[in-house]
Amino acid sequence: MIFCLRALGRWLHTFLPIGLLGALFLYALWPWLSFHQGRAQPRTLVFYGSSILEEVMKRAIFPAFQSLWLKKTGEHVEIISAFSGSGTITNQLLMGAPAELASVSLELDAQRLSDSHLTGNQSWRCFPYNGVINRTPIIFLVRHDNPKGIHDFADLTRPGIKVVHPDPLTSGASNWAIVAEYGSAQRLNPDQPQAGHDLLFGIWRNVVARASSARAARTLFENGFGDVLVTYEQDVLSDCQHGRLRAEIVYPHSSILSDQTLVVIDKNVRPEERNLVDTWSAFLWSEQAQQIFVDSGFRSVKECLNEEKQDFGKIADLFQIEDFGGWGKAKRDIIDGVWKNQVLKELGR
Repeated sequence: MIFCLRALGRWLHTFLPIGLLGALFLYALWPWLSFHQGRAQPRTLVFYGSSILEEVMKRAIFPAFQSLWLKKTGEHVEIISAFSGSGTITNQLLMGAPAELASVSLELDAQRLSDSHLTGNQSWRCFPYNGVINRTPIIFLVRHDNPKGIHDFADLTRPGIKVVHPDPLTSGASNWAIVAEYGSAQRLNPDQPQAGHDLLFGIWRNVVARASSARAARTLFENGFGDVLVTYEQDVLSDCQHGRLRAEIVYPHSSILSDQTLVVIDKNVRPEERNLVDTWSAFLWSEQAQQIFVDSGFRSVKECLNEEKQDFGKIADLFQIEDFGGWGKAKRDIIDGVWKNQVLKELGR
């Protein structure tokens, strides 16, 4: 009897810890073994986007796609996202951020990703509309009742006008705005080669605050900085219309129609995720997604949908970046050639 008890004691001493470890291991793994309950783990998609996309993506586009994917495959898809200025998110992707897709405000940023071999060579141009998912013009936001009487870009050059502007070093909105400012003057005065330079000089002499993105610049304006904000129509349209923002939109006579470009970060896409990534990409040009963009203040790439939205303001001369030779030429001639190398130096900045 004593021998049996001693043998049992040795057995417990040897095997009980092993059994306990095994039980703990099984307990740790159990959440991942959801197939026992008949449920698959959700698929994951990582998306980076410029700041003005954050609200519409999180509120409407993501849920709509998740519903579509669940209905199509029976699978749940979790979408992880990050939003900031276009230049900022591009830098993050270049440093190794794990996004599979991104929407950037400048095709220049898409080209930087391509040059670093994170995407195929100009692969976004294989998408509908050369990868453009939506558009919005550059406009002004002024204080309630427009006390400074600001109606066009030329008014931003008047003495005493305080301008809030996104920063060209990090913000796609600011690069669009610089081309809008320069382009509006040149198109109104085609026989005056210095017209664009002079307008840029006058506006940037009056810039009192710069921010990393269009949304950050809006925050400065809402906090009382400046008399006028140069920004995207979409970022302020709904809030102005519904009284959530005590300010007014001013539509200049001539301005540029900016766009958002979708890129797939091919280097980060695993083969088993390719179908999910491709389905998401195609969804952004579906009528459902484009209508969501229009309802959120963006102008659709499908013009027929814009006709249903009566709240967009009118710009008599609405031009596009192609009118200035595309982003490669505009960056060289306008952003670098005029604004950076002439205007900023003349202002001592």
